Amino acid sequence: MAEHHDHEHEHEEPKGESLLDKITEKIHAHDSSSSDSDDDKGDASASIKSKIYRLFGRERPVHKVFGGGKPADIFLWRDKKLSGGVLGGATIAWILFELLEYHFLTLICHIFMAALAVVFLWSNASFFINKSLPHIPQVHIPEGPVVEIASALRVEINRAIAVLREIASGRDLKSFLYAIAGLWVLSIVGSWFNFLTLLYIGVIVLFTVPLFYEKYDDKVDAFAEKAMAEIKKQYVVFDAKVLSKIPRGPLKDKKIA
Repeated sequence: MAEHHDHEHEHEEPKGESLLDKITEKIHAHDSSSSDSDDDKGDASASIKSKIYRLFGRERPVHKVFGGGKPADIFLWRDKKLSGGVLGGATIAWILFELLEYHFLTLICHIFMAALAVVFLWSNASFFINKSLPHIPQVHIPEGPVVEIASALRVEINRAIAVLREIASGRDLKSFLYAIAGLWVLSIVGSWFNFLTLLYIGVIVLFTVPLFYEKYDDKVDAFAEKAMAEIKKQYVVFDAKVLSKIPRGPLKDKKIA
C-alpha cells in the first residue's frame, strides 16, 4: 500500500509541474502580446504624428528653425528684457525717423555734438572739482562672431540666388506664378508704406507671429492645411481654364530608337 501511495505521489508531481508551466507560459505570452500591442500603438502614434501637416514642411521646433541661438531667444521672448529692449529701440527709432521726421544724419550729428560738449565741460571742470578726466572706452569687436555672421549671410544669399535661378528657369510654373504674385503683392504694400515703416512692420511680425505660432501651432497648422487644400483646388481650376489654353511652341518629334 505504501508503494502504491508513493507511485501515485510520483505521478501527481509532474501533473502539478505541468500545470504551473502552462500558467507561466500563458502569463509570458500575455506579457509579450501586451508589449507587442504597446509597440504597435507607439508605431501607430509615431506614424500619425509624422502624417500631421506642418506649415512650410516644418519638422523641427520653432526655436530650432530660427537657429536655436540668441536670435531665436530674442524673437521668441526667451529673454524678455533683451527682447523688450530690442523692440523698444526699434519703436523709438521708428517714432524718431517716421513720426517726428528726424533725419538719420541730423541725429548722428546731434549725438556727437552733445557728446563733445559733455566731454569738453567735464575736462575743463575737472581742474576745479579735482576729478579725473572721463574715460572713453575703446570698441573691441570679436573676430569670431563677425566671421560667423558673414559666413551665414553668404550661405543665405547664395541659397536665395539659387532659388531665384531655379524659379526663373521656368521648370516649375507653379513656383514662378507664386513668385510673381508675391512680388506683386509686395509692390502694392510698398506703395502704401515707405521703407522704414515696412521694415518696422517686419520687426513687429518677427516679434509676434513666431511666438503666437509656437503657442498655437496645432491650430495654425490645421487651418493652414485647409487653406493649402483650397489654394490647390483653385490652382487646378485656374490651370484648366487659363494656363492650359496658353499656346506653346511645337515640340520636335523625337525618334524612338
